[in-house]
Amino acid sequence: MTAREVVSRLSSGMTIGIGGWGSRRKPMALVRELLRSDVTDLTVVSYGGPDVGLLAAAGRIRKLVAAFVTLDSIPLEPHFRAARQRGTFELMELDEAMLMWGLHAAANRLPFLPVRAGIGSDVMRVNPALRTVTSPYADGEEFVAMPALRMDAALVHMNRADRFGNGQYLGPDPYFDDLFCEAADTAYVSCERLVDTAELTERAAPQTLLVKRHYVTGVVETPNGAHFTSCAPDHPRDEAFQRAYATAAADPVAWAEFGDRFLPAHGDEKSYQAAVRTWHEEQQ
Repeated sequence: MTAREVVSRLSSGMTIGIGGWGSRRKPMALVRELLRSDVTDLTVVSYGGPDVGLLAAAGRIRKLVAAFVTLDSIPLEPHFRAARQRGTFELMELDEAMLMWGLHAAANRLPFLPVRAGIGSDVMRVNPALRTVTSPYADGEEFVAMPALRMDAALVHMNRADRFGNGQYLGPDPYFDDLFCEAADTAYVSCERLVDTAELTERAAPQTLLVKRHYVTGVVETPNGAHFTSCAPDHPRDEAFQRAYATAAADPVAWAEFGDRFLPAHGDEKSYQAAVRTWHEEQQ
């Protein structure tokens, strides 16, 4: 598929899961295409990074379910900070493990899973809808009943994929991209490179085949599609561009200029990548 074909299957009001972690291996080409559409009023589930920031800046989020929203080397995503200070969307703020078990529950078609994370913390105070359950066994221990995080669609980015939907990571961390795909009704995988199935295991172990084809609805080849986030070992995070992004986010005029240059409504991924290359040449 193309990124545009993927986004054409999304609609306003959906719950969308976005894989990756912070500013690492985010499906940014798909997020940028989503920004070019009129899809809005989204519930977004994410270990958040610039995916959340861009959607927040564009006013596309109705509710966010997240444990954090960070650029890693820049601790707090600036657009997320601004949106929260304005109160522009609802936030379900969770412990990282609670978010993971919410994905597990959805992937296993369970209404909830009992977790220890959250007990004795302000997570329960800021999420008054959360409930606890008591073990039916002799221990009688109390747990948080973490609800399933079921999603209409998941967007993830892999290093490699084949046309059947098998997705491979080659970096140091799988994150939870497989759970996002399993917990969603539809799942779309973008990848740095589309390869034949046999090539997936020629130089890497079978355990790197993180995303299984029977959970995947469509595959998009998007070289450098995680930019400006990292996608090790294919490319590191573009720290210089990330700093420029964060700097522009602090000023409405600068952000408008940034958007006109890199994220125009009439653009596409090819023009975005070309604009980034030109920007880097100007910095030399």
